[in-house]
Amino acid sequence: MPLYHGSALIIGFGAVLDSGASMFLRRRFSASAFLGDVREHGCTALLYIGELCRYLMATPPEPNDANNPVRTAMGNGLRPDLWLDFKSRFGIERISEFYAASEGNISFANFLNKDCTIGLTSNRVAVVEYDVDADEIVRGDDGKCRNVAGGEPGLLLGHINPLAKFEGYTDAEATERKIVRDAFEEGDAWFNTGDLIREVDVGFTLGYPHYQFVDRVGDTFRWKSENVSTNEVGEILNGFDDVEFCNVYGVEVPGSDGRAGMAAVRLAEGVDGLRLDALAAWVNRELPSYARPIFVRQQTDIDVTGTFKMVKGDLRREAYDITAIDDPVFVMKPGSSEYERLDETYLKTIQAGEAGF
Repeated sequence: MPLYHGSALIIGFGAVLDSGASMFLRRRFSASAFLGDVREHGCTALLYIGELCRYLMATPPEPNDANNPVRTAMGNGLRPDLWLDFKSRFGIERISEFYAASEGNISFANFLNKDCTIGLTSNRVAVVEYDVDADEIVRGDDGKCRNVAGGEPGLLLGHINPLAKFEGYTDAEATERKIVRDAFEEGDAWFNTGDLIREVDVGFTLGYPHYQFVDRVGDTFRWKSENVSTNEVGEILNGFDDVEFCNVYGVEVPGSDGRAGMAAVRLAEGVDGLRLDALAAWVNRELPSYARPIFVRQQTDIDVTGTFKMVKGDLRREAYDITAIDDPVFVMKPGSSEYERLDETYLKTIQAGEAGF
């Protein structure tokens, strides 16, 4: 991780300073050199971001992958679809996933080594109903927020109080936009994390509920009157053999409400092209109809930030406009269960709002 990232600087380097441990810092991350590095330098702990783990899993497996000194990993963003395989392949005994934000007033940590969870918190939090399409919190007739049913995804709020302050930003207006007031009672104030989470059952937890990250609010879209989580769809698509990584997002389709699902995919090593029939069979079997990507864009690489977060802005703007991009795009037309290459004739039909989505 780059040292300008809070996790690397505080949890990584900070722990080294506090404990007197040693640290191995590579100038540039290399998935192929990872095992050689940790073996050579005797690294026992790994700091991660979820996509970094996916890069490691994308390297060709070797029988002795688990023969390395790494015992524990700590970080955030490790997706459930990767968690158990990552832990098993590299022989990692403990994954301490956590959830926090630099300006946030709450945090979660997986202290009990439970799988596929951000863990527990002692902070006062609420998980409330959120309308993805309207991009707003759902309030009842009394004007108050409504807690979601157990196991359902909802917007995470952190109660602002003397023990969990929200210091805010240099811009007072930006600070106020992150505060939800009068949420449950007059005069209360809550920090809006902008993240959707859900409670999960992981067995014995000392009486504390455990939670699982679902998606960023901006990464969730609404299609066919249903909320679609880009993270959850991405997990399914990444399980398809032809796909090494994918980036899922919603795109506008003229004449339709909401946003249609679209996935930019990078092919696995050795795969020359998507097997469209197999991909269609996979998404039809694994995803409900409203969550199946309508468009699939085949890319040679997927853009990420310096901290391995996937970049969606340009992809949303470019959408499926094959006249403006060089990548091949495939479409699942209304009434069809198969993908086919998108051509300019059908693109014009879509842009005219006549495709029938």
